[in-house]
Amino acid sequence: MLYPSIDLLLEQVDSKYSLVILSSKRAHELELGAQPMIESDKFVSVKNVGKALEEIAAGDVVIDPNPELKRELLRLQEEERKAMKRREHQELESRITKDNRI
Repeated sequence: MLYPSIDLLLEQVDSKYSLVILSSKRAHELELGAQPMIESDKFVSVKNVGKALEEIAAGDVVIDPNPELKRELLRLQEEERKAMKRREHQELESRITKDNRI
């Protein structure tokens, strides 16, 4: 990998370990369809890991300063998603029961 150089990347992230984790998470986000933070035609890399590293080098992707807060937010979102599924399931069961009585 020639660009971005490890020296340039380590100016943005304080350790190689953190760099690996951050770039991996961002590459997964890109793979799942997240919007790139750099214009698509300006990427040097064609693969998502390279694109993630370019975004980190540009300073667009950073480590979350409060990971506990982010984990709590994700937990609450997951609970809300499960509650919504339960409500939808109960509503469907109610409609089925109502239709069977007719």
